[in-house]
Amino acid sequence: MRFFAFLLTASLSLVAVPVSAQEDARPPGIKPPQNQQVRRPVTLDSLFERLAKAESEREADGIATLIERRMSRSGSDTADLLFSRAAKALEDKDYPLSIEILDRILALEPQWAEAWYRRALVFYMLDDPVATLADLHQAVTLEPRHFGAWTALGHLFMASDEKSQALAAYRKVLQINPQTSSVQTIVSRLGLEVDGQDL
Repeated sequence: MRFFAFLLTASLSLVAVPVSAQEDARPPGIKPPQNQQVRRPVTLDSLFERLAKAESEREADGIATLIERRMSRSGSDTADLLFSRAAKALEDKDYPLSIEILDRILALEPQWAEAWYRRALVFYMLDDPVATLADLHQAVTLEPRHFGAWTALGHLFMASDEKSQALAAYRKVLQINPQTSSVQTIVSRLGLEVDGQDL
């Protein structure tokens, strides 16, 4: 429960942070100096590439935060406004209202992985592991690189004593973000227990 509460707190902190889609924009007609390379726009794909290549956990954490902010934007002003309201309801511990709003969001944006992930966290707070598991699976189906959802799946499987499934989920996290030291520790210990291999 403590881990999911941490995820909820971290998730709430990202809702109100805007992400500029024009990080490399220049005024019309102004070209970069010839000795300066034009930087390509920062996309979600390029952020995940950087995350996989990060050389320290601190660097990885910064990139992961950028990814989480990007994934917290649906592209729909209506859905994003509702999302902020769902986050406020969650902050106020009004979990049924948060679920109701997230249901509306998912009716509007059924392909938005982050909304499925957030609803999964609220279902967990409501002590509904079946709904939590279903929404986490939907989140990783829509966005297979969603390291938060994979981590939550790992913890959920561990709580159910399904260690081999937990190990698979944690290994998925490390494929996406190899610098997650807490998950590295879990995988090393659990790997020995499940399949006898020191990872």
